Amino acid sequence: MPDFARFTSLAPPLRRLSQLRPRDLTRWALSELSVLVALTGAALGLWIFASIADEVVEGETHGFDEAVLLAFRAPGDPADPLGPRWLEIMMMDITALGSTTVLALITLMVTGLLVVDRKRSAALFVLAATASGGALSYLLKLGFERPRPDLVAHMVDVSTLSFPSGHAMGAAVTYLTLGALIVRTEAKRRIKAYVIGVAVTLTLIIGLSRIYLGVHWPTDVLAGWCAGGAWALLCWTVALILQRRGKIEPEGTTGEPPPAG
Repeated sequence: MPDFARFTSLAPPLRRLSQLRPRDLTRWALSELSVLVALTGAALGLWIFASIADEVVEGETHGFDEAVLLAFRAPGDPADPLGPRWLEIMMMDITALGSTTVLALITLMVTGLLVVDRKRSAALFVLAATASGGALSYLLKLGFERPRPDLVAHMVDVSTLSFPSGHAMGAAVTYLTLGALIVRTEAKRRIKAYVIGVAVTLTLIIGLSRIYLGVHWPTDVLAGWCAGGAWALLCWTVALILQRRGKIEPEGTTGEPPPAG
């Protein structure tokens, strides 16, 4: 009897699933697969972050960190970064794209656009996802209390702790989350690929700039990428679930009320 009751409880959703058109069924299957892939990616990112953190705490990464930092400096002069002066200036400009001020401005501008488009729930979600990611980065820094590198000269001023890199994690949280949001509103694959490519590229070069400028150990940046990427994937998954439940405006909508009549 219990088995029969369980079967009858599954009958309505199975009946609705069987009534879907092939196109809708394919879309549903891809949506379920994307959630599975996102959760798998988030789990992988968290596992790599935990592995790096464990090695950092045990002091097993000093050799790697020092070798990479010195590779970005002129031989015999840890105060002189490789390349011409314009490259150093360019790296300073790039690293600013991951600062709290710039990330906050970009987030507020996107949030404002969503509010103007009457997608208030999506706007609130973007604010919550990015702000919580920033708070998590701050708490992780306090928890690990890793000092900044003293092996090479710092090319920009820093005052916070080192692990994980707030710029790398913040860039991953903000740019990847916003990129995923834009992708949800686009139908053309080349535009989707372009947006995700830009988001990933920004995240990578911002992290690399922190190593080049000597203000982060390489493992700080790697950990920031992993934690930020995992957070962005989790936020994307939550957004998709909330969209299905009608808590966030679905993709392709303008937020405008339907015309009368």
